[in-house]
Amino acid sequence: MSDRRLQVFHAVARMLSFTKAAEVLHMTQPAVTFQIRQLEEQFDTRLFDRAHNKVSLTDAGHLVFEYAERIFEQYSEMENAIREITGNFNGSLTIGASTTIAEYMLPALLGDYNEENPEIRLRLRVSNTEGIVSMIENNVIDLGVVEGPVANKNLLVERCRNDDLVIVVPPGHELLSKYDADSAGLDLKSVLEYPFICREPGSGTREVITEYLQESGLERNLLKACLELGSPESIKGAIEAGMGVSILSSVSIAKELKLGTLHAIPLDPPLNREFSFVRQRQKFKVKAMDELLDFARSYCVSGKPLIRE
Repeated sequence: MSDRRLQVFHAVARMLSFTKAAEVLHMTQPAVTFQIRQLEEQFDTRLFDRAHNKVSLTDAGHLVFEYAERIFEQYSEMENAIREITGNFNGSLTIGASTTIAEYMLPALLGDYNEENPEIRLRLRVSNTEGIVSMIENNVIDLGVVEGPVANKNLLVERCRNDDLVIVVPPGHELLSKYDADSAGLDLKSVLEYPFICREPGSGTREVITEYLQESGLERNLLKACLELGSPESIKGAIEAGMGVSILSSVSIAKELKLGTLHAIPLDPPLNREFSFVRQRQKFKVKAMDELLDFARSYCVSGKPLIRE
């Protein structure tokens, strides 16, 4: 997009946060503020209200946002139409993945893909589910793979595979003695009796656990006192250090279970979620993207292990 200012505005308007927009766009916050100020000077009006640490769109901002949505959609259609006419398909793709998927699923998948398609150059950006969805919305990445629900109905969301979440504890923890191997598992209430370690807000894992709390009749504020950490690796390290227990993807603890440094206990009722592909509706006419998604679909259906030994 030739007008970087409009792209920056679009990101801030979607997230109503200068900080989050800066993270998604890989810019500094002062640079984001400068771009917005330039656009406001061009239109000679404020586009955002900033009061009490809260960002909201002005009437003019809402109007610019509506036009920006249509401009980006038309721009994407134009790019794809030109590529189809000229046959000049881009041999480079930018993939975005939420943290669990980037650390435990994509290395094996993309490694196998590169062996079969060495001519395609892949770039990977990692964020939580909220961040990846924002990158898709703002055309920063071509394809996202996420572990949490996607609220934007204008995006295409396609299930990849199921993922089980389990209680994770260190060796010798009291919960291990409470778990009967012949039973279905432990209920969430018994888990929350112990110090709990959770992912940061915006994480797909945290969103799934929060929904599970509500479905189990437990209050959301039970997680307010949890120790927040930004990745499965940091959470596993904290559990091993005896700082608490957590609920993590079974995919993420395969190595630790094998080594015996962590133990997994199933939840009753079970807790699972879907890993999903997310993409723009108008951006899916790129040949390289077709090939990558076809490969990823086959990979997911095949049931291959997500982690290489």
